[in-house]
Amino acid sequence: MAVPLPVLLGTLTQRLYREELDPSFDGDVEAGTPFCSSGTPACDADYDYDARKPYAAVRKIGLTGRIGKPLITIHGTLDALLPISRSSDVYADMVGGHRPFRYYRITDGTHVDSLYAAYPDKLRPLLPCFRSAFETLEGWVERGQNPPPSATLPRPSTGDLPNECRLGA
Repeated sequence: MAVPLPVLLGTLTQRLYREELDPSFDGDVEAGTPFCSSGTPACDADYDYDARKPYAAVRKIGLTGRIGKPLITIHGTLDALLPISRSSDVYADMVGGHRPFRYYRITDGTHVDSLYAAYPDKLRPLLPCFRSAFETLEGWVERGQNPPPSATLPRPSTGDLPNECRLGA
């Protein structure tokens, strides 16, 4: 039986974090039992965060918004896996405007660029924006070049979307 991609990714993500934050949950199994029925020993489906209480481990990686090093965040407005309003928008508010942070919301970007080929008139690939953001971050850190202000970047009406992304005006 094939496992749907969202289920596979969700299970993989849960297992990675759970194994790191609460490694004793599954004992010697190490990484639990994936795609199992509830009641199976060390089954990820039975993980109970409130009962296990890995709060100290979670606090160590908790998002506070108190960053000290330059950070650039890129997020697509059509991301259905990690909705922008519940993730990057929230984090940008936590960071605020007084820290070395830029946030670029990519209009029509999703979570995975593979959908762009099927819907080139509706979606925008993020990879070119990640490349541009990395080069911008490199200039910020290594040469003191301030990046463009945070912004929601509209989908360009012309240009080479799979290969280009401008963060500034």
